Amino acid sequence: MQKTKHMIIRDLIILGCSAQDSTRFRNNGAYLLRWNGEGLLFDPGEGTQRQFIFAEIAPSTVTRIFISHFHGDHCLGLGAILMRLNLDGVKRPIYCYYPASGKLYFDRLRYGTANKNDIPIIEYPVSKEGVVHKDDKFTIEAKFLDHRVDNIGWRITEADSIKFDKEKLQAKNISGLQVRDLQKRGVLSLNGSTVLLSDVSEMRKGDIFAYVIDTKYCQNAIDLAKGAKLLLCESTYLEQHKSLAFYYAHMTAKQAATIAKQARVQKLILTHFSARYFDLSLFLEEAKLIFPNVETADDLKRFDFPKGDFEN
Repeated sequence: MQKTKHMIIRDLIILGCSAQDSTRFRNNGAYLLRWNGEGLLFDPGEGTQRQFIFAEIAPSTVTRIFISHFHGDHCLGLGAILMRLNLDGVKRPIYCYYPASGKLYFDRLRYGTANKNDIPIIEYPVSKEGVVHKDDKFTIEAKFLDHRVDNIGWRITEADSIKFDKEKLQAKNISGLQVRDLQKRGVLSLNGSTVLLSDVSEMRKGDIFAYVIDTKYCQNAIDLAKGAKLLLCESTYLEQHKSLAFYYAHMTAKQAATIAKQARVQKLILTHFSARYFDLSLFLEEAKLIFPNVETADDLKRFDFPKGDFEN
């Protein structure tokens, strides 16, 4: 019987994409990025726990939670998610990143009920821009955006990795455990000769995911998105309502597309749509005039986040 090759899941799941108010068809925002064996949950709004059920994904997938700011539609589901993880008996740490000025709100959400709080929570209250966390999987950077309260956009870069050249390995008759030893030691003695890791491989730069939400058009949004493989960006309004976007410190689809173009991202996903709009294709049409490789979020929709380039 042929063994099935283990597939590493890399995708973005839209658990909700509505701005402020839920609608009949769109839940408050929440976004799960499954990447390198982890589950990165962004801005769990009200009802996120239920959306996991509809998405057929166990909440225990979550390893890190990112709160951009403490407006209710971006955080009211936090307490329910932490409750769920406790009920599921999760033992590993859950890393939580959020604006330091919102510590009071974080604690209220975390301890707002009589449910137990046994899971280990490692908090990263962010008060300064820059790298806020780095480990062997990810480098996490934060920048403050232009909203009505302290609001953070996130840039996550995976660690660089070794990519072996199969033809070069075959040419030198290197296979199996020899490949593992070469990667571990950086050098391999083979038939009286020495093979260096660099002789049969190259360094693969880590992919970048950027999350820009609830902000006016600003330079920090562009900086967060620079060179990102995937940019998930708010587009609360259409250009015909750009005065409302400015007043409420949000963006239009055109502005989101302009950021993607200036930052030279590979792919743009639009989200955080005002409840006044029913036809999301209008957002797509507006953005495509500026940046062609764009799609709109929708509840329970999934987007691949491949290791190679996106297919055209």
